[in-house]
Amino acid sequence: MAMDVVDYEIKGAEMQFVEVELDPGEAAIGEAGSMMFMDAGIQMDTVFGDGAKQQGGFFGKLLGAGKRLVTGESLFTTIYTNNASAKQRVAFAAPYPGKILPMDLKQLGGMLICQKDAFLCAARGVSLGIALQQKLSTGFFGGEGFIMQKLEGDGLAFVHAGGTVVRRSLQPGQTLLVDTGCVVAYTPGVNFEIQYVGKIKTALFGGEGLFLAKLSGPGEVWLQSLPFSRLASRVFAAAPQTGGGGREQGSLLAGVAGAGILGGILSGDDD
Repeated sequence: MAMDVVDYEIKGAEMQFVEVELDPGEAAIGEAGSMMFMDAGIQMDTVFGDGAKQQGGFFGKLLGAGKRLVTGESLFTTIYTNNASAKQRVAFAAPYPGKILPMDLKQLGGMLICQKDAFLCAARGVSLGIALQQKLSTGFFGGEGFIMQKLEGDGLAFVHAGGTVVRRSLQPGQTLLVDTGCVVAYTPGVNFEIQYVGKIKTALFGGEGLFLAKLSGPGEVWLQSLPFSRLASRVFAAAPQTGGGGREQGSLLAGVAGAGILGGILSGDDD
């Protein structure tokens, strides 16, 4: 199936968004809730599944939606179609601080495997599926790396990663050990396995978990410095857990973490 070829511009530094330019008749698909703004000539339509033109009628759509549900995403995606006679723009915003990465699937061999919450938007025609790791050890201990998204097609897709992103090119036989949450995406030629850290003392007190992701080439790997799970755990750890505390103890964080503190402030009980 022919893919829509879209022009784009990524704006911002820590909190980025991507602005996609659509020619008349072109369309983009976006993750539910990711749209920032759009021109008036664009029609927004929420569809079941990933919006790809699947064969098989309702069963095909149900299968596509089920794959998205397994990866933790919404059953629905949104298609943004330019029904105007001139170019129109639609923008998609990143959900937390990090970088938006444009991925040209045609140059990557038609497929990219990425973490389950990395997909942001894509040109119409990109298919979203799941990639399950083949080995039982990876399934049991892989954490974020067990169930991943699979992007297929020859169009442009945008994925989001936390913090700073680095791309590594692995040669045949070259191996990289990574925290499982720091793996953003990799090409299908890369072998993904789970490796035990090796020492009991390191496992118990090292703070890095019991297992690491072992990535072996050949292929391309994208890594992030700040997985969302790590960011969320730090915010939760910094917030007071008792529901009390003064301003100097982080009452603002507590207000974010729970409605109780916010309610107290609004009622004037801020002693």
